[in-house]
Amino acid sequence: MSDGLEDVVAANTVMSEVDGQRGVLIIRGHSLDELAGATRFEDLVRILFDGFFDDLPADLAPALGAARAEVFSEVAALDPGLLDLSPVEAVRALTARLADGDDLATALRLIAAPAVFTAAVVRAHAGQAPVAPDPALGHAADALRMISGQAPGPAQAGALDTYLVTVSDHGLNASTFAARVIASTRAGLTSAVLGGISALKGPLHGGAPGPVIEMLDEIGEPANARAWIEQALARGDRLMGFGHRVYRVRDPRADALKAAVRRLAGDARPGRIAFAEAVEAAALAILKAHKPNRPLDTNVEFYTALLLEALDFPPSAFTCVFAMGRVAGWIAHAREQVAGGRLIRPQSVYVGPAPLKAA
Repeated sequence: MSDGLEDVVAANTVMSEVDGQRGVLIIRGHSLDELAGATRFEDLVRILFDGFFDDLPADLAPALGAARAEVFSEVAALDPGLLDLSPVEAVRALTARLADGDDLATALRLIAAPAVFTAAVVRAHAGQAPVAPDPALGHAADALRMISGQAPGPAQAGALDTYLVTVSDHGLNASTFAARVIASTRAGLTSAVLGGISALKGPLHGGAPGPVIEMLDEIGEPANARAWIEQALARGDRLMGFGHRVYRVRDPRADALKAAVRRLAGDARPGRIAFAEAVEAAALAILKAHKPNRPLDTNVEFYTALLLEALDFPPSAFTCVFAMGRVAGWIAHAREQVAGGRLIRPQSVYVGPAPLKAA
């Protein structure tokens, strides 16, 4: 038995390989280095969906644009009750309004949903009316436009594309495994995606990037980094943005996003990037000294936080943006599970008390 299913193989998959020893991520035969910064999100979705939908067009962008327009009709259900919830909970509730199904139309609506609903929720929290999608735009560009109300520049759209591609799939993480378990019951893609969102909102999974911004804001300036980190570790706090369950070296997604945030920032926010790099360097040095036998390197959360902050997403919505990218992996895994897998039903070992014997 393995606590937390450590090292337990639960599926054969063509989706992605996470090599934690070498720090390599392969998505359907492509290394992350090949994809990040060079591939549109809609093209990555097609790569993931290939072989799992019979009617897959060569270019998914028009169909995905139409799906965003279709899903936007559900924004009318965004009432004050939903706005009392956290953004990810509101997005989950709106997603639950979409019909279950297993076809490509259902899949594209679910790909569209986090982008459309996140924008509507963020704007509603700011007291602004929702902005309808523009089906002619690329998915990343339209997601940014629906939040800001203005078409983004190529650098901004490219940065979000890089992020969505980078987080689209990552082995049997908690949310993807949850989606596969639900899919194995033949419940449908919407049910699988709702399970994925529910797992992603946990602070040990997709809820982690937000606290990175809190950490940076509390540190304030590079000179404070070492003392702040030392005190945090002395309290037993987990240092967000460092360490990973699988990677024993640097998370390759961290480098992909660091490059993206550098391209995005240019000369506009060099101070913020330099500050973050100083905090990163201090944290790595202190972690190595405190825990020399435990590999703790920069993970995807650290530069996710910086990239999404630079794109003006509020930290409260970071998990929603994570879902924008990871939903592609959830759906592809769900289709793979239905195509070749049985109902997922592991065993458990009973460790409770024995029943009392009859006298």
